[in-house]
Amino acid sequence: MELRQRLVVGTLWIGVAALIASTLFPISSISVGAAARLFVVVLALFLASVYLFDPWDVLDRQPFH
Repeated sequence: MELRQRLVVGTLWIGVAALIASTLFPISSISVGAAARLFVVVLALFLASVYLFDPWDVLDRQPFH
C-alpha cells in the first residue's frame, strides 16, 4: 500500500474515532452503550495507528505473490 493511501485511510479512522468520541462526554454513568462507544474509539485509533505507522509491516506484505 502506498504512503498516500495509508495516510488517507489513517486520517479517515481518526475522523471516525473523533466522531464517536464526541458522543462520549455527556455521560454521567458508565453504561453498556458508553462502553461500546469507548471500545469503538479505541479500535478506530488502533486501526489508524496501523495504517499510519505500519508497525509490523503488515500492509507491505503480499502473501499471494
